[in-house]
Amino acid sequence: MHNASTLRIGILDGDDIGHEIVPASVEISRAAAELHGVAIDWRPLPIGRVALDTHGHTLPPETLETLKTLDGWILGPIGHRAYPKVPEAINPHPILRKQFNLFANVRPTRSYPGIGCLHDNVDLVIVRENNEGFQPDRNMFMGSGEFRPTDEVTLSVRVITRTGSRRVARAAFELARQRRKHLTYVHKDTVFKLGCGMFVEECKKLAPEYPDVLVDDVIVDTFAMRLVRDPQTFDVVVTTNMFGDILSDEAAGLVGGLGMAPGLCIGDGDVAMAQATHGSAPDIAGKGIANPYAMMESARMMLDWLGHSRGNEGAVRMAASMSRAITEALGDAAARTGDIRGKGNTATFTAAVLRNLRK
Repeated sequence: MHNASTLRIGILDGDDIGHEIVPASVEISRAAAELHGVAIDWRPLPIGRVALDTHGHTLPPETLETLKTLDGWILGPIGHRAYPKVPEAINPHPILRKQFNLFANVRPTRSYPGIGCLHDNVDLVIVRENNEGFQPDRNMFMGSGEFRPTDEVTLSVRVITRTGSRRVARAAFELARQRRKHLTYVHKDTVFKLGCGMFVEECKKLAPEYPDVLVDDVIVDTFAMRLVRDPQTFDVVVTTNMFGDILSDEAAGLVGGLGMAPGLCIGDGDVAMAQATHGSAPDIAGKGIANPYAMMESARMMLDWLGHSRGNEGAVRMAASMSRAITEALGDAAARTGDIRGKGNTATFTAAVLRNLRK
């Protein structure tokens, strides 16, 4: 019998640097849970290239079945571009997002002193629609949203639905209400009059339900420019899938790079998936120099979200202590990694976070 107060969390290392940064994230999560008396049932599960070699599939059926019993999981980066061209070597990302209806990808961007940020005082969150748009691996029930009728012509279908637009917009409004009460929806309805037009319509429809939230909108190319010039003017930003994917990477570039880009995939409230924005970085895998911040912060976001959604106050306190410890570690140049002007590595940063937790 499962104890309802115990959080069931999966551990999926992913590929390449995932085998370094996911264990580091689990280590600090375990330590924080112990300090705050939070019961967590950790479930290591095979995924990615290791799963292909050991179980014959990059997303083994037993992994998928176990995930259905969990509250959330930490998913390491997946290096699917390097997978062999066999039917069993699939990219698990879209399968997981669609299977568990994880329609909102929450990607925060925050500047910290001393790490090489282009701007100070940046604190914004891009909420990206996760399961529609142009991405051909997730915008069709069957088949692909890309096809080539002749050798000279390729067609890509963009899927926008009212339901998809409304639910990601609502997630963003709710987040804005918890933060500085400012929501910006980003689109290109001047050109994509029907697709972006529908997304805009749904954002506008929801606005009266949130009278305490200031709402404005920006055309996507203008937003890309303003993100470079005055990112401090934004709080919560909501947009469609591909726009959000591109803009969140641009935002990461303002604050030290993709090692500073955490992410959380959420849906209707059943489960949450901690997934950093960056890839698996095979060029530095095994060297012990990968920046674990994005993965650690993604795990912290998941635990905070689960704490609030499950009424688990210990998990909320645990996540808050993780935030303080991670922030303090970022201030230690001897501990942080080289990509953010540090002299340390994965292990030294993890050790610094643990020390700060136990103060």
